[in-house]
Amino acid sequence: MAANAIARFHFLQPYPVFPKPSVLLSKFPHSSSPPFSINVHNINNPCRIHFRKFSSVTSPLCSTSGSIPESAETSESSTSIVGDLLDYLNESWTQFHATAEAKRQLIAAGFHLLKENEKWDLQPGGRYFFTRNMSSLVAFAIGKKYSIGNGFHVIAAHTDSPCLKLKPKSASTKSGYLMVNVQLYGGGLWHTWFDRDLSVAGRVILRADDGSFLHRLVKITRPLLRVPTLAIHLNRTVNQDGFKPNLETQLIPLLATKTENATADSTEKNNVSSSKDVHHQLLLQILSDELSCKIDDIVSVELNLCDTQPSCLGGANNEFIFSGRLDNLASSFCGLRALVDSCTLPEDLSNEHAIRMIALFDNEEVGSDSYQGAGAPTMFEAMRRITDCLSHQSAGESDFARAIRHSFLVSADMAHGVHPNFVDKHEEHHRPELQKGLVIKHNANQRYATSGVTSFLFKEVARLHSLPTQDFVVRNDMGCGSTIGPILASGVGIRTVDCGIAQLSMHSVREICGKEDIDIAYKHFKAFYQTFSSIDRKLIVD
Repeated sequence: MAANAIARFHFLQPYPVFPKPSVLLSKFPHSSSPPFSINVHNINNPCRIHFRKFSSVTSPLCSTSGSIPESAETSESSTSIVGDLLDYLNESWTQFHATAEAKRQLIAAGFHLLKENEKWDLQPGGRYFFTRNMSSLVAFAIGKKYSIGNGFHVIAAHTDSPCLKLKPKSASTKSGYLMVNVQLYGGGLWHTWFDRDLSVAGRVILRADDGSFLHRLVKITRPLLRVPTLAIHLNRTVNQDGFKPNLETQLIPLLATKTENATADSTEKNNVSSSKDVHHQLLLQILSDELSCKIDDIVSVELNLCDTQPSCLGGANNEFIFSGRLDNLASSFCGLRALVDSCTLPEDLSNEHAIRMIALFDNEEVGSDSYQGAGAPTMFEAMRRITDCLSHQSAGESDFARAIRHSFLVSADMAHGVHPNFVDKHEEHHRPELQKGLVIKHNANQRYATSGVTSFLFKEVARLHSLPTQDFVVRNDMGCGSTIGPILASGVGIRTVDCGIAQLSMHSVREICGKEDIDIAYKHFKAFYQTFSSIDRKLIVD
């Protein structure tokens, strides 16, 4: 859970097992950090390990003047997933890394990797998953008592967050500086990206010696870029008029000062397009060093800008989580962990008649209309394939239709907690608070997919397990955001409830949520998987 937490291996077994950061911290309760970290960036070569010492900076988890007793930390870590969430957030700088880390955890838990372009062989009691574009993922566990026509119990979330992305041609120079041109992804609070220690992460395509091409993830952990604000002496009215930067011309990160040979690559002309033609040679050199390859081997890059400050606990009582990308990696992790933990033991699926599933999609922040987004039929195609495989033939339309009618979807996306300095932005009777449980989202105009029936069923899960819930509706004089819930609900007609963990600073480079809400969400999702079948059969609507 410390800064620079032990990274996880991204891909296939076998791989060595290292102790969790939370375990290491318990062995060094009064030091600022463990004596070493393991940082693995090369997902295609799991044997490449970088050992480096931590700096002497105090751990963001606790202060030296008020550290939590070791016994309390040990007791809490045995029942809480918060430490593991921090590890996941610190590993998952991009949607690609989030998906790769989810993949690693599923394989470690015994789930079998499937390929969408290959034939599937599925069995009751089996646990499986597949990825698409390495930015979306669908995992499922089949109840041992499943029969054709039974439903799917699904939690759906998304892996992407608002960020800055490198433009296809990112290299530029201004006033003696090497600059990196970026484009906006999603609806971020872009002023929060100024004066932050930024770096890059994402994926690259490499040309191999045999002429094939390799897909690799990369993450540069050290501060590499910065978007500086203008000194107040040159902008005297900024505090009165507000900070309103031009997002095309004034939101351009600095990479370095210009050197004589820095632009040599920009003047190089040849008939074959390469990354050298459009990105700074200095940036490509950093990437090639990280990937242990030649610059000429880099044929394509897809990189996000990321804040390098680690996710951590904060507040006087360590009751908050301070992090980027809480929207929506917090929901993704809680759902993923709930699925894994609900079917770890052999008996967990022995009495299950349904199929438990999680779907993590990319591109929610920009509308979901993509190959890897919720607007694509990924999840429903998977459901049909599963139904076909388990029937040992092509299931009839009526079989699949019956399965969908028996199914239930939880659309999990972060919710707007009431802001103490802007209370009037919330409808006065619907002001979700941090640390008070999952927020059920309602909207009469179907911006959220919740109905009276789906809200009742999801709340009944919470009631039977003594878990708190809250309700949210937007003010009538304000616009309402939306989620993947209505997209999926209308795709084939699946019952859906929209919910989320309350947070502050949504879409900021640095967001806030309550530590207790993470554990409540995890318990609620796990209870949903374990008990929804018995609850659902008690209610008849049609």
